[in-house]
Amino acid sequence: MPMAELSIVALIAVVVVVSYLSIYPKVAGSDITRLLWCDIAISAFVLTLVGGKYWGSGEAFSLLLLDVNWFWFTLIVYLIMEVPMAMWYAKKHNIAKENMDE
Repeated sequence: MPMAELSIVALIAVVVVVSYLSIYPKVAGSDITRLLWCDIAISAFVLTLVGGKYWGSGEAFSLLLLDVNWFWFTLIVYLIMEVPMAMWYAKKHNIAKENMDE
């Protein structure tokens, strides 16, 4: 994996782990609305950081079968890394159950 891709993956990994283990429990808890707003803010933060470095660079990033620009690489990798953490967080904080009871 080239250095640019590795740096984006590392950034996303750190942000996702810190978000779900530290920020979200303190700020959102089991409130789905707060969690969604926090997640939008954190996602925008990551896209802004990566975009600040690669916007207009024309650099291609490899997603195994195809090459994409920085935006799609960051978004797809972020989703792939976030979904398992989000599922774990929802289960731990009983988010799906609480929303069904209301």
